[in-house]
Amino acid sequence: MNFIALSSGDINGIGPEVILKSIPVLQKHSIYKPVLFCHKSILEEYVTHINWVLPFEINQITDVSEWQEKKINCIAPQTEVIPIELGHISASSGKYAMASIKSATESVLSGATKAIVTAPISKEAIHLAGFSVPGHTEYLAELCGNEKSPLMVLATETLRVALTTIHVPLHKISELITFENVEHACRDFYQSLRQDFGVLNPRLALLGLNPHAGDGGVLGREELEIIAPVIKKLNEEGFLISGPFAADGFFGSKQWKQYDGVLAMYHDQGLIPFKTIAFHDGVNITCNLPIVRTSPDHGTGFSIAGKNLADPQSFQEAYKTAQTIISNRGIYLKSIATIS
Repeated sequence: MNFIALSSGDINGIGPEVILKSIPVLQKHSIYKPVLFCHKSILEEYVTHINWVLPFEINQITDVSEWQEKKINCIAPQTEVIPIELGHISASSGKYAMASIKSATESVLSGATKAIVTAPISKEAIHLAGFSVPGHTEYLAELCGNEKSPLMVLATETLRVALTTIHVPLHKISELITFENVEHACRDFYQSLRQDFGVLNPRLALLGLNPHAGDGGVLGREELEIIAPVIKKLNEEGFLISGPFAADGFFGSKQWKQYDGVLAMYHDQGLIPFKTIAFHDGVNITCNLPIVRTSPDHGTGFSIAGKNLADPQSFQEAYKTAQTIISNRGIYLKSIATIS
């Protein structure tokens, strides 16, 4: 039997709710079986808070070998139990969320599970807990001992958006848009589209950094001096890359439908149009890691925590995507082995 690890997310938010709503569906329809890294007592307290009757019994285990059908199987992360404070940002919930991620990631690295699907965390809470990383993406890279920079990709079946820069303040973005960084992001995204999404010859679109893609240098020269030269170099190597495009017109005219992937220069440039197009079924994927990691494309939902209003669709899509990536990577590795 194969398993996928689930991290709890911030237990003061909607993470446990979307997971508990999803597990019965996932067990019934998925090849890989879910294992949640959270204490049983916390899950029971959460269920009490929302006055909810679970269809499955919560079953705390110490190893995936003890997993049972028609139960919510959970493994306690390596940290203490804390009380739930629904809707509140706290250092204790931030610490617990990170402990859950760590234990779940270690299970993937050890081979006990095949992928990790993470529930949402609060960046403010993890900073209160003393963590200096800006989010999931960077923490997972740290846990995996990654030498390469992780690549953040937001995806649906028809739209995939990657980010050249991720969680950085707006005033620092321009200094990070270098020839080397844009080139690496292009190469990494191209590789991810091939091995994770099964696209043999990906067609990439690159967005410009400045309004109107710089207007020929009037509004900025990054397009002329950095982005366009990267496109030229990679196209000469056989890549299929177009741009740089003005982001507003590119999405407004639906040009994105002509490409297998869109590389944005910064976080909101890519995520605002993506979430406008695919808010409920979008999936966050961390590429360039030795493990498979996906996440729902929404936040902690503190304002609706405990009200039984959270929609589990994005979490379930993230789980399905993790299974697809596991399969695609296996096919890709076999194809590489055959060629060599």
